[in-house]
Amino acid sequence: MGHREDLLEGAKKCLVEKGFVRTTARDIVSASGANLASIGYHYGSKDALLTQAFIGLIEEWGESFTADLGAEGGSLERFREVWDGVHAGHEESGPIWAASMEVALAGERLPELRELIGASQGEGRKGLIAMFTGTPEAEVTEEDVRTSGAFYQALLNGFMLQWLFDPASAATPAELTEGMRRAVEAMARTGAVGGSAS
Repeated sequence: MGHREDLLEGAKKCLVEKGFVRTTARDIVSASGANLASIGYHYGSKDALLTQAFIGLIEEWGESFTADLGAEGGSLERFREVWDGVHAGHEESGPIWAASMEVALAGERLPELRELIGASQGEGRKGLIAMFTGTPEAEVTEEDVRTSGAFYQALLNGFMLQWLFDPASAATPAELTEGMRRAVEAMARTGAVGGSAS
């Protein structure tokens, strides 16, 4: 691997071990074996590098179980499969989600980092749509990202927050799936068919 790849792997290691706020440029250099100047040369800033590392960790997390999804996209069975995959790896992925919560709760203290991660939200939502529905990311529209993608992201963030806060009371994949089934059933029963987003 070259310095660029070494830095990325070092930053991933630091994110898992220390999170966004406590990771310094020197930590990344120490973990990667690269030099300090190479961060600016390859990524522009430490925050930009950490953002790329975060995106890479999320992609690896998704790839760890999406290959095993077999149910039809958009079905309740597929919904359950995704949550089974999320749940199976929640202990390993916990530090990644904790790091993202750390940035979310930092307010304006991390403006560059918040902006960089915010800019990557669309790609993350595309990935979630593909995961839950089986739709290729290339076919996902901006409206899909703003609606279905935001919905799945809200569910994922809420699910992971429950596990980070109190694993004993967090919903299981079966409970979350049953909750979704009941919500859909209630909407169908009352005739609450959605219209276009405003």
